[in-house]
Order: sequence, then structure tokens, then C-alpha cells
Amino acid sequence: MQKKTFIFDLDGVLIDSKKNMELSWSFVNEKYFLKIKFKDYFKYLGFPFYEILRKLKIEKKLFKKIDQDYKKFSKANIDKIKLYEDVVPVLKFLSKNCLIAVVTSKDKKRAVEILKKFNLPFKVIECPSKKIKGKPDPALIKIALKKLKSNIQNSYYIGDMEVDFKASKNAKIKFIFSRYGYSESKKKYHLQINRLKDLLKFIN
Repeated sequence: MQKKTFIFDLDGVLIDSKKNMELSWSFVNEKYFLKIKFKDYFKYLGFPFYEILRKLKIEKKLFKKIDQDYKKFSKANIDKIKLYEDVVPVLKFLSKNCLIAVVTSKDKKRAVEILKKFNLPFKVIECPSKKIKGKPDPALIKIALKKLKSNIQNSYYIGDMEVDFKASKNAKIKFIFSRYGYSESKKKYHLQINRLKDLLKFIN
């Protein structure tokens, strides 16, 4: 029987980066006189950064500068990012017994830097680019599945936002909702976990 595949979102599933994001957004918000509260930015979490800026109706000519400054400030405050409980032992176990990957809306450079900081064992890390759309488009999940040579029937995507659910649905794989993540939605998903360790019940 083929190994099961677990594809992870990053923010709100493996890492708690809310403080880092809040500081970074406050910096660009003040610098560019955006007058957009962090809660308004945060509700679009899960979409690619440029898509969030579009949804917030920010002038397109500012996108690149805001993106550069946000990333720079985020990197300077990487110490504000914390791992959720059980991440290291759970991933250590899964890496030996299953196929694992990360699909995130973060840019590749920052995602790799964060995963490297915490020494998390991912060889397949997929992020949006100019050529590949981010969530809810299924492209990134499909690329990860192809690289892992995964069976779609034995594959799961673990996320904490509605956009994650839509991406997994579009990719035709099962979705596991991270209840400890950032979503404030009262929606009930068919598969849910209260902490990362709960994933182990899906192995058998």
C-alpha cells in the first residue's frame, strides 16, 4: 500500500507567525500611509501577498515597494515566529512513515528560511510565483503531489483558512482543518484537528 501524503500550509498550521505579520504590516501601513488595520489585512491570510493588496484596494504602483519592505521587516523580526506544539516530533515521525510537503502563499525565499530556522524536514516546498498561481488555485498542491509521486486518494492538505479548503477541493484531495490556527470561522469541516499531534490518527 502506498504511503499517505500530508501537505501542510505553513502559517497557522506549523508556525505561529501572527506577531511577525502584525509588526510587518504596521511598518508598511505607517510608511505608505495605507490606513488599513491589521485585522483587515489578516482576514485575507492564505492568499498570495499581491492578491491581498489587490483585495485591500491598494494602488498597484505601490505593490512592489510594499512587498519588499514587508519581507525585509519580516526577516528582521523572524525571532517573533514560533512553532506550534508537537510540530518537531510529529514531522519527524511523518517524514519516516509518510510523504510530506509544504504548500504556502509565502514567497519561496522566506518559506525556506523559516523551515531551515526550525530544521523542519521538508524537501518539497511549493510557493506561488509569476508563473504559478497561489491558493485557491490547485496548481501548487498538484505540483507537490507530482513531485512526491503521491496517490491522490491517500493525500491530505492541512490548512486553517477557507482558501485552504478551496485549494484542496480544487486539487481533489481531502482537507484537514487546523482548529488551532487563525480562522475565526464557525464553519465545521468534515476532518479537523485540535493540535498537530491529532494528525497521527489519519495514518492507519
